[in-house]
Amino acid sequence: MALLQIVTYPEKSLSMPSEKVDIIDDEIRQLIHDMAETMFHESGIGLAAPQVGVNKRILVYDAKSQDPDDDGSEQKITALINPEIIQSSGSQLSENEGCLSVVDFRADVKRYEQVTVKAQDMDGNLVEFDAHGLMAVIMQHEIDHLDGILFIDRISTLKRAMYKKKRMKQLKEETAS
Repeated sequence: MALLQIVTYPEKSLSMPSEKVDIIDDEIRQLIHDMAETMFHESGIGLAAPQVGVNKRILVYDAKSQDPDDDGSEQKITALINPEIIQSSGSQLSENEGCLSVVDFRADVKRYEQVTVKAQDMDGNLVEFDAHGLMAVIMQHEIDHLDGILFIDRISTLKRAMYKKKRMKQLKEETAS
């Protein structure tokens, strides 16, 4: 396994829709394992392939997010290939939402309370499940990545403009040093 480089805003590839995965082969499985290792290394709870520079409809998430009683002693991942939200309902505020690709910024984001997700697992089997609460937020956030949408695209124009200005200044300072 290998740690992958996280692509960060304002990288243009983050706003491109991802391509469907037609064949689940060893290369795709290796990518999934590398994505999982990277996600855990960066203390994330979800990671989409575009965030590591791969334009494929693949995401991984920390399966413990489904079980609040899990003591956290073991890392558990789930991978979804070609996921899509086929049904949604309710409303919740995802407080203090963040993203490994959106450096140094968190915001409240309106999300659905419940989503039904349809996808393939690593073996190509079709899976369909309902996600509620935090899991619903993770699914919406990561599937947004696959559609070329960042969570900052879902906040007010003013807050987004302030973040963009701060990030550009940060990048300029990094290049100057």
